[in-house]
Amino acid sequence: MNRQFWLPLMAAVALLSQVSVHASESKPDVKAETKDQFAAVADHVREQMASGGRFQFVSNEEHTAVDKDLSDMQGLYDKFGTVSAMDADSKLKLYNAQTEVNAILTKRDGDRRVCQQEMPTGSNIPKTVCRKYSDIERDQKASQKYMQDRMQVTQPHGGH
Repeated sequence: MNRQFWLPLMAAVALLSQVSVHASESKPDVKAETKDQFAAVADHVREQMASGGRFQFVSNEEHTAVDKDLSDMQGLYDKFGTVSAMDADSKLKLYNAQTEVNAILTKRDGDRRVCQQEMPTGSNIPKTVCRKYSDIERDQKASQKYMQDRMQVTQPHGGH
């Protein structure tokens, strides 16, 4: 094969590998080998669930579930110190708690890109638009606030 064919192919492979590495680096992963490592991870997750954090859009119910799972995992680390010292049942409990926390954080990750097909005004050709989850949530909250404010303005005050 000639060089003209291989050069674009190699550039495409290099680009795809960079994209996949970038995507995997940003995925939340609550995982640690030791008690001290886990304490740092748990503190970071709790900090990022606060207002302005990467996981700020976690619902109250999800926040409660994450806190419970983190506490359960902390109990296992307190008892055994490391994952390698845990018995099979404890490792299973740790894995299940990690899986639930990671699923919630992945779903509510403000850095996650969400792509949707949209119909631009004046066109019948759909367009793919990708936005960060945090931007979508902020726009929805702003729209809800706007509608609530409009409802208050149009309702008469004092019953006259």
